[in-house]
Amino acid sequence: MPIASVNPATGETLETFEPLDAAGLEQRLARAEAAFRTYRTTSYAQRAGLLRRAADLLDRERETVARTMTEEMGKPLTAARAEAAKCAKAMRWYAENAEALLADEHPEPADVADSGAARAFVRYRPLGVVLAVMPWNFPLWQVVRFAAPALMAGNVGLLKHASNVPRTAVALEELFRRAGFPEGCFQTLLIGSGAVEAVIRDPRVAAVTLTGSEPAGRAVAATAADEVKKAVLELGGSDPFVVLPSADLDAAVATAVTARSQNNGQSCIAAKRFIVHVEVYDRFTAAFTAAMRALKVGDPMDEATQVGPLASRQGRDDLAGLVDDARAHGARVECGGRRPEGLDAQGLDGGWFYEPTVLTGITPRMRIHHEETFGPVATVYRADDLDQAVALANDTPFGLSSNVWTEDPAEQDRFVRDIQAGGVFFNGMTASHPALPFGGVKRSGFGRELSGHGIREFCNITTVWVA
Repeated sequence: MPIASVNPATGETLETFEPLDAAGLEQRLARAEAAFRTYRTTSYAQRAGLLRRAADLLDRERETVARTMTEEMGKPLTAARAEAAKCAKAMRWYAENAEALLADEHPEPADVADSGAARAFVRYRPLGVVLAVMPWNFPLWQVVRFAAPALMAGNVGLLKHASNVPRTAVALEELFRRAGFPEGCFQTLLIGSGAVEAVIRDPRVAAVTLTGSEPAGRAVAATAADEVKKAVLELGGSDPFVVLPSADLDAAVATAVTARSQNNGQSCIAAKRFIVHVEVYDRFTAAFTAAMRALKVGDPMDEATQVGPLASRQGRDDLAGLVDDARAHGARVECGGRRPEGLDAQGLDGGWFYEPTVLTGITPRMRIHHEETFGPVATVYRADDLDQAVALANDTPFGLSSNVWTEDPAEQDRFVRDIQAGGVFFNGMTASHPALPFGGVKRSGFGRELSGHGIREFCNITTVWVA
């Protein structure tokens, strides 16, 4: 079946692509293997020059790239522009820092003297062809945060992007090609999910990284393990947003709205469960609900729109199902909980929209207590004390990141010690940054992206010993 780009604001099919056949896939795998043989010998300076040119191209073409993302997956155009700018910044950061991050490491001579070595050191060498299986929600950023460090380390990349963003996937391959990267260094594979296993198993592929759902992560991890290949997984998240009495409540509310509604609520690291101390619960919930209700929903191409459509009909229906289940089991709908009104007048009656929603009275009987909400739906919990806040924050199968609002150093230390997550952000919103490692624990996956930790994930950490 063709791979289709469909505008989620209207339901209109924009363009279709024929998936690669067996011969086309073989050609791209062979091209990647051949590219690695020579690309791995290039200098950091050569790679950095190429990556900077890619960043320059992206900056110049930001508007075109942003509009493609918005048309394909529905994020507000202003957010798409910011995503493109963030990608260019990350490219430049790795171009500037990769050589230092992967510099040879030399232990103290006295520490290895009894090994018989005259000298010994550690060198980071590229692994080879790395397959990236990437999602649609940040269709540019998710790819660049893999590609920039992988290419700077001397690896080559194969991208299997989500099937609903094929135009973005093709544009990414063209971006790296036009920047001057040798043929085969970065290629897009227009294939369905059913073809991924065979690519992972191909002996020319050295490793795989996936950002996506837990079921997809399980499948990729199982195949990689069976082939004894390196894998990095960044899966779902149900991040807590904890508000304690010492918090700046106005700042916490404003940040909470952004943290839940960014990217139309479709972000693994979006705050999803709002755990509020009893002393400030009523004030926070009232202000948060009012602000969520006031968000402007509509055409993502409109500069004033704050929340666009969900990326797919299935995603919208799944989200509605979680809300309906919670309502049926006694949850209170403070705002939202349905498809927005007035879409017909905007010509958006075929789009996959859902109102910003706030739910209270959540109990473990409800699916939404355990499952990730991928859309603009927030659940608010009341915590009687610090212990209950910590327990609620950890009462999830996921462990990607967390937000905590408190000015108390002792409370901050408690969360750093006890939170089960890959990150804890105090008095601010969780975000990914090139200089900071990103990843989770529990069912949010394993391994890290970004920073020095991320660039080393796909390196052969080689011990060199000289008698």
